Amino acid sequence: MATFVTTAQHLGQILVAGVVIGAGLPALFAFGVRLLASANADGTATARRQVGVAGAFACFALVVVAVVTGILFIMKDFLAHDFGIHLF
Repeated sequence: MATFVTTAQHLGQILVAGVVIGAGLPALFAFGVRLLASANADGTATARRQVGVAGAFACFALVVVAVVTGILFIMKDFLAHDFGIHLF
């Protein structure tokens, strides 16, 4: 019974991480695109606010950091074996 509870807890953690990463990163990217948009809801063009542009690029930077971190995590054994670089 204890093994089932432990397994269920681990599966729950994986499910939460998958939802956060799987839905969170695309949502963050979409939020950055929305901040970067230069039109109002009625379609009239407005000047971009510097705060919105800075927020958009911050969103994009977080997405890029997450993607690069994921790639490096997948490549950790290759990097350690071939180049002696131990990241994680």
